[in-house]
Amino acid sequence: MAIRRLSPNTVNRIAAGEVIERPSSVVKELVENAIDAGARRIDIDFSGGGRNFIRVSDDGCGMSADDLDLAAERHATSKLADDDLVNIATLGFRGEALASIGAVARLKIVSRPHEGEAHEIRIDDGVKGKLRPAPRAPGSTIEVRDLFHAVPARLKFLRSERSEAAEASDIVKRLAMAHPAIAFSLTAGERRLYDFAARPGDDGLSRRVAEVMGRDFAENSLALDAMREGVRLEGFVGLPTVSRPTTAMQYVFVNGRAVRDKLTAGAIRGAYADVMARARHPMLTLFLTVPANDLDVNVHPAKTEVRFRDPGLVRGLIVGAIRERLAEPGQKAAPAAAAGVMAAAMPGWRHESGWRPAPPRPVAAAFAGFEAPSADASAHQAPVIDALIDRPLGAARAQLHENYIIAQTRDGLVIVDQHAAHERLVYEKMKDARARGEAAAQPLLVPEVVELDASAVERLLDHAEALSRIGLALEGFGPGAVVVREVPAVLAGAEVADLVRDVADDIAEHGSGLALGERMDHVLATMACHGSVRSGRRLKPDEMNRLLRDMEQNPNAGQCNHGRPTFIELKLADVERLFGRK
Repeated sequence: MAIRRLSPNTVNRIAAGEVIERPSSVVKELVENAIDAGARRIDIDFSGGGRNFIRVSDDGCGMSADDLDLAAERHATSKLADDDLVNIATLGFRGEALASIGAVARLKIVSRPHEGEAHEIRIDDGVKGKLRPAPRAPGSTIEVRDLFHAVPARLKFLRSERSEAAEASDIVKRLAMAHPAIAFSLTAGERRLYDFAARPGDDGLSRRVAEVMGRDFAENSLALDAMREGVRLEGFVGLPTVSRPTTAMQYVFVNGRAVRDKLTAGAIRGAYADVMARARHPMLTLFLTVPANDLDVNVHPAKTEVRFRDPGLVRGLIVGAIRERLAEPGQKAAPAAAAGVMAAAMPGWRHESGWRPAPPRPVAAAFAGFEAPSADASAHQAPVIDALIDRPLGAARAQLHENYIIAQTRDGLVIVDQHAAHERLVYEKMKDARARGEAAAQPLLVPEVVELDASAVERLLDHAEALSRIGLALEGFGPGAVVVREVPAVLAGAEVADLVRDVADDIAEHGSGLALGERMDHVLATMACHGSVRSGRRLKPDEMNRLLRDMEQNPNAGQCNHGRPTFIELKLADVERLFGRK
């Protein structure tokens, strides 16, 4: 078969498939063009999930008649004046978007520069019409109708209208967060989904993030600002106890561009690995500023992927900055935990609102299992309570069901999960010892043989040297067993066989794709569970207070190794609401 050149229209449709994957791609490209045009307000309208109609209007610089006539040509752009693909300061630069949209839809562009007249041009299935005058204020309006009508096979691969609308909405949210000084509105049919006012000024970013991410995130997040070797990281990171089942509430921007990057996604997982349950994901928004010559944005026509010249630097910055911020003194369990208690007990209750609460549910059952102290113990406790009640976690008053410590503060009470709290403390102690190279080991009087399957033995022996550095000394004992000679001193008395089997399982789950240090952190977390105060153990008042004081000294004590809260604080006002006093 002879080789022939494809027709220009076919070439355009093929190329359009890379740039315009779905309606949200059209929204992204057109809104980015408006941002590059210096718009202060951008209005987006669509119907039919974007398949029927999309319109983007802005008050940007607009285009002259000559520029408008050229704008719909392939590889025509105003954004690379000197053909420099290294120092790219705009969101768009490839000159493909309008031509790609015009190749698969009916496209209409009306534009007017600030000094000049407005003109209109139409492109239908890649065929460009004549330029003609049109009424419009300075700026541009672009309308897209019947998307993919020229390539109906693509329509079969689109999702439902609701799903396509949600994807477009997410695109607008990302762009709105990255550019808080610009006002955005998004309307679907007759329904206004978003109307973000312009947020200029130093607090503009935080206000816009709160608008987009919601009040729950704003109340349970920490500001982030760090720099390393010319790369800056800003943003807001959610507390570990406020998480989601997917990564949908994670937003990452590089030089103002919304990206979906494997490197940054992996760094986020690593940063929260110690404090987040494995099936949960944090809420956050990160803004990376990278020198242009250290970044390649010309990776894919959709421009959602980037490459860093020094990926290790970027990953280290993200992991280190988030971990340090979460570990700062004064951080504790998220207020959302207490809000959940109140909402469960009182359906009408809302955090910090003026709503009248619904009638409280019976709460007497909550105190089942409470054991009152003796008279002598009560007398002894009185001076202790006076001395400790002003501490952040207060003074221990009782233990419920041999698992929960009840502490009294000056203006409320704290409920502590003793096992979860101690597990975190043991883990942090072991991590600190490993970092200093001082992990103490406890020799076993009688070395213990643990039987395992051959693959588990192999995994343990492959990591034997690293395990010995954290206090677990073992060696092979035939094809299906290991002999354990030492355990970490903080785990003395733990069930050795269970400990070793859990460590082997943990290495199997995290042994590939992670640096050795991260693998050992997972192992330490597993070990800590074996060395912590168990549920069901009765504690003395001094033991309970010692645990509370240790928690106050540890910035990560607000959540256990699996991301669950270790304590819940209820203010006295909330308790009184439970009993209808307020």
